[in-house]
Amino acid sequence: MGNIIKKLKADDIGDMGIGAMIVFIAMVLVAGIAASVLIQTANRLEIQAMQTGQETIGEVSTGLAVTEITGYRGATDTNLTLLAITVQPRSGSFSVDLNQTYLEISDSDKKVILRYDYTNPVFVPQDVIGGDLFNSTHYPADGTSFGIIVLEDPRGSLSSTYPVVKKGGKVMLTINVGQIFGVDGLATRKDIWGMIQPEEGAGGVFAFTSPASYPTSKNVFILY
Repeated sequence: MGNIIKKLKADDIGDMGIGAMIVFIAMVLVAGIAASVLIQTANRLEIQAMQTGQETIGEVSTGLAVTEITGYRGATDTNLTLLAITVQPRSGSFSVDLNQTYLEISDSDKKVILRYDYTNPVFVPQDVIGGDLFNSTHYPADGTSFGIIVLEDPRGSLSSTYPVVKKGGKVMLTINVGQIFGVDGLATRKDIWGMIQPEEGAGGVFAFTSPASYPTSKNVFILY
C-alpha cells in the first residue's frame, strides 16, 4: 500500500512539473514575440525620427541668400533692361538644385514666375564671363526664364543641365526685365519685390525701389 501511495505522489508531481513547464515555455514564447515586436517598432521609430530630423534641419537651414542686385541700362535705353541677382547658399545649407528653383518678381503692377530652362539654357561658366557681366548673351531673350552666371563653384557641381549650388558656390541669376515688364524695361520709382524659392528650405527675399532717375553718365546701378 505504501508503495502505491508513493507511486501516485510521484506521478502527481510529474504531471504538475510538465504542466508548469508547458506554461513556462508558453510565457517565454509570448515574451519573445512581444520583445521582437517592441524591437521592430523601436527601430522603425528611430529611423522615422532620424528622417524627420534630417528633413527639419533641411527646412530650417537650407536656402539661398540674396547678396546683391545690379541693374543695367543700355546706351540707347531709357530704363533698366537687364537685372543680375547674386545668390549663395545660406550657412549650413544643403545643396540647392536650381532646376527645382523658381524666381518670382513683381513691379507692383505685374508679377511673373521664372524658372531655369535646362532644355534651352542660358548658362555662363566662370571661364566664359570674359569680364563683361552685361553681355546680352548672358541673359534670356524671353520673360519666362532666368539664366545663370557662375561666379564661384569650388565643388564643380554647376553645369548647364544640372546646376546644383553647393557650399562655397555663388551664382548670378540673370533676368531680362525688358521682356518681363515691357519694352521700356524697369522704370524709375518702381517698388520691386520678389523671392527665390528652392525646392527645400527658406526662400531668399528681396525688395527695393528703382532709382528716381537714370543719369546718362552711367549704365550700371546697384539696386540692393
